[in-house]
Amino acid sequence: MITIVGLGPGGVEYVTADTLDAIERHDRRHLRTAIHPSATLLTAAEGRLVTYDDVYDTADTFEDVYNDITDRVITDARAHGDVLYAVPGSPLVLERTVRLLLRRCADEQIEVDMRPAMSFLDLAWNRLALDPIEERVRLIDGHDFATAAAGETGPLLIAHTHANWVLSDIKLAVEHATGDEPITILHALGTDDEAVVTTTWSELDRTIEADHLTSVYVPHLAAPVGREYIRFHELTRTLREQCPWDIEQTHASLVPFLLEETYEVVDALQALDSDDPTTDDDLVEELGDLLFQIEFHAVIAEQDGRFSMADVAQGVHDKLVHRHPHVFGNVEAETTDEVLSNWDDIKQREKGRTSIFDGIPRSMPALAYAAKVGRKASKVGFDWPDVDGAFPKITEETAELAEAMATGNDALSAGELGDLLFAVVNVARHIGVDPELALRTASDKFRTRFEGVEALARHDSIDLKQADLATLDRLWDAVKATESDDPS
Repeated sequence: MITIVGLGPGGVEYVTADTLDAIERHDRRHLRTAIHPSATLLTAAEGRLVTYDDVYDTADTFEDVYNDITDRVITDARAHGDVLYAVPGSPLVLERTVRLLLRRCADEQIEVDMRPAMSFLDLAWNRLALDPIEERVRLIDGHDFATAAAGETGPLLIAHTHANWVLSDIKLAVEHATGDEPITILHALGTDDEAVVTTTWSELDRTIEADHLTSVYVPHLAAPVGREYIRFHELTRTLREQCPWDIEQTHASLVPFLLEETYEVVDALQALDSDDPTTDDDLVEELGDLLFQIEFHAVIAEQDGRFSMADVAQGVHDKLVHRHPHVFGNVEAETTDEVLSNWDDIKQREKGRTSIFDGIPRSMPALAYAAKVGRKASKVGFDWPDVDGAFPKITEETAELAEAMATGNDALSAGELGDLLFAVVNVARHIGVDPELALRTASDKFRTRFEGVEALARHDSIDLKQADLATLDRLWDAVKATESDDPS
């Protein structure tokens, strides 16, 4: 059996007699944190005591902390039969380890005896002189504020604001706050250091030195957290439910639009001018169009009961955290090459892949696909050491293409042409040029010049369809002559 008790909001005077009795009856005790005014009740009693403050210092994430504590408490209960687990406040208010214990114990058929306790909320409502039910106050975990408070304007009581950086993150999450919204900081309630301070949103992280006994009451915000995205998300749902065209769409029917919007984002990126902020406008618009496609797919899946945008966001968030152990863990990676190498290793373990090419989409544009295949092979050493090894392959493959063309075998010629293109891609990779962008640039240059040829032809009343090659060459050279900054 695991007996779970709460140590109240502050001083020992708020600890129930029932909890005191449970502490006395157990000689194997677990304490989530000794950094609490009433923790002395356990440290002073005889018997074995385990505290977990060291876990907070060594674990990579809070989730790791909670899982580690849960594992240790359950292991001790299995070994010794009956243990006590004590947490600050009430076991049922913002105690993730308790929720994990309840879930795990139910699955593993371990009995739990959870005792009621006074929460910091009781003191908070008292100091604020309000009825939380009547006022409809929502309790928010400070670590999850940006997501848990999305679309909210208040009133909110924000707990787990244990450091000023947490307060800063909360403040920055509300982009459209005016800064003069009133807030109340509740600090060390029920202790000799108790402070109830009224200040403004702009001063949230500058008023006191926050710790584990700090919380924040927000009666009202001028703008909800994530307002613009919430509005956009709701708009997408409305279109899917009410617009005849949107209703008819499927994942498959939207593929052409997804590709088109992706290419338009690329065009907008290439048109960016660091000296001209107005060029940002096109990129903002095209990124919005691409985001709509992603939202559209997520809404379709949500209506089908498959997944939601929240699952998409959580999935990519967790994946990025896992693949950046040099940022969120204890892995050392000082160079880009080390980061990419770690990334590939982690991906291979995640997916259970057996080939270095697993995961490369075959539907990629051919040049980009070829570049990625060559890059993957290079990472395991199957490559020339430099471009001097790759470059002669172009001559070799050109000769083989000529031989294939001489045979009149179209299939053989197509194969050799593919080999020639692949050789060119390898050269591009070695000199650090993206072949897809290079060919796009060359194609754009050809297009621009030929549009110039068309303009000259119209000016000179020349019918391009009837013009001979010499005339076309003359027009082409005339257009090139006007390009003073590009002699090619």
